[in-house]
Amino acid sequence: MNNRKDLLFILAVAAFFLPFFIFRGLFEAYYQFNLEHGLLMSFIKFFLLATLGEVIGLRIKTGRYNYKGFGLFPRAIVWGFLGISIYMAFAIFAGGTPVLLEKMGMENASGILYADLSWKKVLVSLSIATTLNLFYAPVMMTFHKITDVHILEKGGTVRALFTSIDFARIFKEINWDVQWNFVFKRTIPLFWIPAQTITFLLPEEYRVLFAAFLGIVLGVLLAVAALKNAES
Repeated sequence: MNNRKDLLFILAVAAFFLPFFIFRGLFEAYYQFNLEHGLLMSFIKFFLLATLGEVIGLRIKTGRYNYKGFGLFPRAIVWGFLGISIYMAFAIFAGGTPVLLEKMGMENASGILYADLSWKKVLVSLSIATTLNLFYAPVMMTFHKITDVHILEKGGTVRALFTSIDFARIFKEINWDVQWNFVFKRTIPLFWIPAQTITFLLPEEYRVLFAAFLGIVLGVLLAVAALKNAES
């Protein structure tokens, strides 16, 4: 039964994405809308793709794609708003880090980011990915963890989105051994910084989309973290 469900899941995902690769007009319409409505598209991309990652992670962790109380829709809404924050963070760090590099002696770092591929562009992209993941990512990841717990505590219903979150209590109850030693210390330097270095080597209009696809990987990583949490 699980193999059949897996096949149907793969076919459904392929059916959703394939038209964008087959029909040039559809892709161009998406591309234009993305240029004109970056914040809205960031919400949509993370609503769909990061939630897809959570579903895959849940499949790895429990053998199921969903269950009553998991709160797939409220989680997707949270991911949508996190997508907006990621769009904003990209703009802030992609603009600010090159300025910092210039103040440290690297000439025209801001221009290098938009030039042809070179070792200097890789260095600028690596610097942006590093500052982004050191200053923004831990806060975002912790906030996401807290909202996950809150949604589960509210039975996975939409009501979770309209009730106050007990941040102080949930923050103290997080398994910081896993959050620090795996999520922060391993995934940030070993995966997120290298992956987002690639992100900032891409043209600006593709960065959030690539980051949203990385959200699928995040779902898998979160599943691994949850398994580690269960083992500890």
